Amino acid sequence: MTTSEPTTPPRSVTTAEANRRQVLLWRLLARVFEADEQPSLEAASVAVVEDLGLPTALLDPSVSVDNLVQRFPELAAEFDGLMTADESGLPRDRARTAALAAKLLLNLFATGQGNVTATDLARWQQDAGWFERALGHQPGELRTHPSRGGHGPGRGDGHGELAGVLGDLEGGLVRRMRLREVLADPALARQLTPSMSLIEQLLRDKHNLSGVALANAKALIRRFVDEVAEVLRTQVQQTSAGTIDRSVPPKRVFRNLDIERTIWKNLPNWSPEDQLLYVDRLYYRHTAKRTTPARMIVVVDQSGSMVDAMVNCTILASIFAGLPKVDVHLIAYDTRALDLTPWVHDPFEVLLRTQLGGGTNGVVAMAQARPKILDPRNTAMVWISDFYDNRDLQREFEAVHRSGVKFIPVGSVNSSGSQSVDPWFRQKLKDLGTPVISGHIRKLVFELKSFLN
Repeated sequence: MTTSEPTTPPRSVTTAEANRRQVLLWRLLARVFEADEQPSLEAASVAVVEDLGLPTALLDPSVSVDNLVQRFPELAAEFDGLMTADESGLPRDRARTAALAAKLLLNLFATGQGNVTATDLARWQQDAGWFERALGHQPGELRTHPSRGGHGPGRGDGHGELAGVLGDLEGGLVRRMRLREVLADPALARQLTPSMSLIEQLLRDKHNLSGVALANAKALIRRFVDEVAEVLRTQVQQTSAGTIDRSVPPKRVFRNLDIERTIWKNLPNWSPEDQLLYVDRLYYRHTAKRTTPARMIVVVDQSGSMVDAMVNCTILASIFAGLPKVDVHLIAYDTRALDLTPWVHDPFEVLLRTQLGGGTNGVVAMAQARPKILDPRNTAMVWISDFYDNRDLQREFEAVHRSGVKFIPVGSVNSSGSQSVDPWFRQKLKDLGTPVISGHIRKLVFELKSFLN
């Protein structure tokens, strides 16, 4: 007779637990949709929280999650991974989970109205960090590096849309700040945490800043650029920029000896009597790589709707420009085109020279890009835009593609991957055999690495 290991029966939810959870969820909905406090729900929620052994400060909207954890350190472990699958095997109290999750959600979405101070923004960012921890991410990971939480390869958590929501909330707070006054005060400026929303505002307002305010704005942009560059550099990793040039005879040295090929080619010389393989020719591997650098021409639409693309792609271009034997050129455009190639190695300087906003005319950008194509078969052109543009541009795209250039149209490399692309251009580019890449920046990294290898 065999026995099986005992299994833990599924935990049943008691009526009391279900009722406590329901009270907390009703309070959450009331707080989200009604400005006025509901006394009966508040009183019932206090009773529930006390019954659960949680501090009543959990229900105080004026207390940040960060302050709550400072006062009650044991809560930190409960907030971490709160909204992820429980891998410990231990049953969770659903009412307790609801109480903690409600605190995170209310502090995240209750952004109020009116002017926002640097302290208000810093507090919201700290609470957003605890929300990210509850989802299994590092604080700031979804907001600063949203591609880590998306739907890309190797990532199945589906948090890309949440990253977009967080970005919108943060952007709304930044727009309500008296940013110039905050930047002029070094103490307040130090409280700011760089984010895509904040960087967008700084880039739009940089011409109105001077002195201390401008210096603080530049420091924030530099910090953000360095943080994003670290992530993108990891994604690019080691990329070979050359292909084997078989027109160059292999160098006849031992380290290049192709032993397997040598044995295979000399098998007819095997002597059964002597049990020896007589080698009359040695074969060597080709190791010489082409010396002509791969040329990458990156054209970025810098109109107002493309700020994420402008930031991400200038950083990405600088990383590829740092690889050996890669010749990177960078052009930004709206109704005019600006050749930023002299500063391509420094995305910080590139961003300071851009002017976000205005209309869109890709034809002027192509006029600058086409003369840079010297060896079409050895050139990639990355065109980043929402493609709401002059339709004469399609003929230019077709001509570049026919010439042998690897043409890579990119429609979205932003936080959420939800940016729209002109349907007419999308279909035309698909018919051309160069479908628009939309989604997270990992897709563009993959395409560029494929070109260089």
